[in-house]
Amino acid sequence: MKNATQSEIEEALTCQCGCGLTVHSCNHVQCPSGIPLKEEIAGQLAAGKTSAEVLAYFSTKYGEKILSAPTTTGFNLVAWVTPFAVVFVAAAVIVVATRRWRRPPAVAAPVAPTAGDDERRARLADELDRFDA
Repeated sequence: MKNATQSEIEEALTCQCGCGLTVHSCNHVQCPSGIPLKEEIAGQLAAGKTSAEVLAYFSTKYGEKILSAPTTTGFNLVAWVTPFAVVFVAAAVIVVATRRWRRPPAVAAPVAPTAGDDERRARLADELDRFDA
């Protein structure tokens, strides 16, 4: 891995003071977390460690919560894949639904009259005549 600058590593770490910003972006004047972390990063770089080594050190010391982006291994892979999978599935559902809505309704074939239809029509006409009278 290449040797990283102090600001690159500070951007890769989240400040632990509760501000939700990276160590580099934390703007608290006397931040109880950001200032010591910056000094510790400088010490790690002065010792000749690479970016990956420094990030691994902080991840071991504070846990993965200090990393500003989740790793792409293990269960964290779900955090990277799930949003894209949800968007893909939603797009597929929308495409299927719109195709079904735009499809013209199927026209039923005309039914040929049967012998029983004539009898029913005659009976209906008789009943209507009696009703009007």
